[in-house]
Amino acid sequence: MVLHTDRLRLRPLAIGDAAELHALIGDPDVMAFWDVPEISDAEIAGEILAAQLFDVASGAAHYWAIERSADGAFIGSCDISDISQQHRRAEIGFILARQYWGAGYALEAMRAVVRHAALQLGLQRLSARTHAGNTRSVALLTRLGFHHEGLLRGYVERAGARHDCQIFGLLL
Repeated sequence: MVLHTDRLRLRPLAIGDAAELHALIGDPDVMAFWDVPEISDAEIAGEILAAQLFDVASGAAHYWAIERSADGAFIGSCDISDISQQHRRAEIGFILARQYWGAGYALEAMRAVVRHAALQLGLQRLSARTHAGNTRSVALLTRLGFHHEGLLRGYVERAGARHDCQIFGLLL
């Protein structure tokens, strides 16, 4: 399903997005607060995309490419994943190319995703996880109405070091 906002078009992520996704996750600044460092290998980026599309086909997730409506520029990706219809809950995620930070695109895209989760998918709870120190994501989640629910100490190992993660939740 395609979602539209004032400035954006969120369309289902497709195998043809591999190069754009690779450019996005190959940027060390973009990946600074992800579970893994930047990914320079295009083949690995393709495998990640294939796994995401498998999750979509199985009904476990929805992944969208975020495009600017004005020029069709691929500016990022967002998702609803780990969908549990039984418990009517899921997790959300988002990643945006560095040159588009600070323009309100992520907030605009995620408002559409949250609305879709509630109205089209009938979900009643969303969660999100950020690495401790990711102030941009925390600010975005707070603006979306998410509440800080806890700290997962040493939750992720990245480059030989343990990293804490924060959990946020939103009741729809």
